[in-house]
Amino acid sequence: MDGTTISALFALIGTLTGTFGGILTSTKLTNYRIEQLEKRVEAHNNLASEVIILRDNDKFLESKIDGIAKRLDGLEKRGGDK
Repeated sequence: MDGTTISALFALIGTLTGTFGGILTSTKLTNYRIEQLEKRVEAHNNLASEVIILRDNDKFLESKIDGIAKRLDGLEKRGGDK
């Protein structure tokens, strides 16, 4: 083999190594970023479900307060009649 062919083979090997190394590195980075985004989405979904629970609790407490207020009004009316 002459020098040009050997040089071309080394260039090909170097190019392939660099290309596949870049692809592997890029794939690892992409997978890492996807995992981080999945964690953020999971945290967001947990927060959204907690907000729904808090809204339900708020509605329940509002209905309890309304009932207590009505009973208090009734007691005040009875006390005012005497």
